[in-house]
Amino acid sequence: MNIYRESQSRNGLTKEQIRRTLWQGLEGRKLNKVLMISPDFTRLHSNGGFITNACYHFLRAQGCQVEVLIAQGTHEDISEEQFREMYGDIPYDMMIPHRWREDTVVIGEVPEEYLKEITGGLWTQSLAVEVNRKVLDPSYDLILSVGQVVPHEVIGMANHSKNIFVGVGGRQIINKSHMLGAVLGLEQIMGKDHSPVRQAFDYALKHFLKEVPLVFVLTVTTADGEEICTHGLYIGDERAVLEEAIAKSQEKNIRFLDKEIQKCVVYLDPREFQSTWVGNKAVYRTRMAMADGGELLILAPGVHCFGEDKTNDEIIRRYGYCGRKRVLELFEREELLKENMGAAAHLIHGSSDGRFTVTYAVKEISKEEIESVYFQAVDYDEAVRRYDVSRLKEGGNRMEDGEEIYFVRNPALGLWAAKKA
Repeated sequence: MNIYRESQSRNGLTKEQIRRTLWQGLEGRKLNKVLMISPDFTRLHSNGGFITNACYHFLRAQGCQVEVLIAQGTHEDISEEQFREMYGDIPYDMMIPHRWREDTVVIGEVPEEYLKEITGGLWTQSLAVEVNRKVLDPSYDLILSVGQVVPHEVIGMANHSKNIFVGVGGRQIINKSHMLGAVLGLEQIMGKDHSPVRQAFDYALKHFLKEVPLVFVLTVTTADGEEICTHGLYIGDERAVLEEAIAKSQEKNIRFLDKEIQKCVVYLDPREFQSTWVGNKAVYRTRMAMADGGELLILAPGVHCFGEDKTNDEIIRRYGYCGRKRVLELFEREELLKENMGAAAHLIHGSSDGRFTVTYAVKEISKEEIESVYFQAVDYDEAVRRYDVSRLKEGGNRMEDGEEIYFVRNPALGLWAAKKA
């Protein structure tokens, strides 16, 4: 049974409406043990924290054992402080971190013939499908996958099967799926359903997890400052729940602009964005709106490293965001990139390919380090004196000296594109 709940109110669904919709999806089930696959802190504004907390307490009140597996993909572990901020009073020891290089098992393979067909011959390697071992644990009566549907640079629209095959997926499927997306090109994927990456994940879900008691709980949200607005909640085990959520997200999370942006200023909340690995959403999500020769200024007070782990950080430092063409050339001969396709894909995604400049304003990485990875750098304090994020409004702003800028408060919540794109 699929359950949809949408709101036409500018404030979205109330907490009580969300709770009642969740209860509707859970009532009548005989459950002794449940695994919740829930978003990490980089998805703070998914409302997945509140939803997980509400389900946890409902299930516990029925005498059910509940565990929370964090769908962190390649991201850093969620700290106890972050967990409490996002998930409230769920005990921290109920949380299970996902180790994408260690905790997974291969459950099948998307064949090369199928991938060749859906990519028009651009990709011919098979795709080994890996998931966290807990997904296959028969002791769970139900696995609830909680997450946000929003435009995404690798798969087109995030969540659903991506929460499984990337969020709690393994090295091979994460690396190859990200490289597949990079080879196809961001502009061909972002904001769309049925991308080749999505089709590959749909294939894997249908063929290799059909016996798993998996139910998806999907949200579509926006945020005005700290307030999360949940426009829709979609619960079910069929693809139709994803399609309904995608339609709502395309309505709420994609901004089509009448003209290209000459100067874009993006703010990265230091709680969510601590690396360029995550912070480059500022690049991915605005590039379809940026004018050739324009400037993207990223105000990133919390960014203190490049990669989310040591290996990826070293790869970024070694090769930098040198552009799609250069990365593909390096990929052909550098074993380090072949062994870490996800990192190679990230280097492609994070570059503007020379169309516009990308300037980072950070506190804890030196100007020389920023410039060594092919970005420009400015002093953070100087930048925020001119571009005071507390005074800028989302969208177009005219500065006192007449400069026009476009301000994005949270790039993770949308996609910006000029209408001509």
